[in-house]
Amino acid sequence: MAIVPFAPQSYADFPESQETAPGVRALALDRSACGVELSLDVPYAERDGRTLCLQIFTPVVMGAAADARYPLVVYVQGSAWMEQEIHRYMAQLERIAARGFVVAIVQYRPSTLRPFPAQVQDAKTAIRFLRKEAARFAIDASRVALMGDSSGGHTAVMAGFTPERPELDTPLYGEYPCGVRCIVDYYGPTDISRMCERPSTQDHISPDSPEGRLIGGYDVLKNPDKVAPTVPMRYIGKEPLPPVLILHGTKDRLVPFHQSLLLYEALRKAGKSATLYRLEGADHGGPAFWAPKTLDVVCGFLSRHLA
Repeated sequence: MAIVPFAPQSYADFPESQETAPGVRALALDRSACGVELSLDVPYAERDGRTLCLQIFTPVVMGAAADARYPLVVYVQGSAWMEQEIHRYMAQLERIAARGFVVAIVQYRPSTLRPFPAQVQDAKTAIRFLRKEAARFAIDASRVALMGDSSGGHTAVMAGFTPERPELDTPLYGEYPCGVRCIVDYYGPTDISRMCERPSTQDHISPDSPEGRLIGGYDVLKNPDKVAPTVPMRYIGKEPLPPVLILHGTKDRLVPFHQSLLLYEALRKAGKSATLYRLEGADHGGPAFWAPKTLDVVCGFLSRHLA
């Protein structure tokens, strides 16, 4: 028997099969279901002979309009400012995307290729690129947040605090803004000259330390002029800042908890919006930061400020 094809129709108008057979089971459609589409290695800039890319998760919400747009979370993967394992937290970040956020993981130039402020510049360029390509990735360009872990948390805070600082920026995609509505900081350094004030298993002072490499291969304590521009507290003034959510483990062996306390206290003293969670017993990253209860806190914060 010949089958007559239907002309293109909307999903709503297409006929539903009523066929069945003994033993066939029915499962009700969950119209709140959210899937995720992944766009790998999306180039956003060419710098220092390197193509910088984004890994982008876009929600696919059951029943959503074809032109639906979603809030954007720009995630900066930590790496001690050196070469990133850019795919390290993709599985965990998919959980955030499945809650209705576009998530874009930023690749930045490592400090071994270009020291500070290259990482901040790259994060800002990525935000502008994503606003430029908002329709392509179903992004609501008016609802953008920054998030990062470790050195990526530092980069996220620095980028979020300095949208109008040309010395920490480049003109690429300059017709699009790089400001954000809020910031999530997972255990990021804040004042690299004070990392050694609390116990740590890592060198934070020598020219070859992560912090030394960040400032161009110099001793951190002997070069306060090079350290000063990297300290986000320096940029807290009278102008408004995005609300900040900070999460940090109390047994972090690499970045002492005290680093987050410095940022939190400075923000609160200046009358800015800041929330700090002590993850009791947590080390530098790990499952505690991706547990359902932790993600409830993070996604609740994002939802409130990206509403």
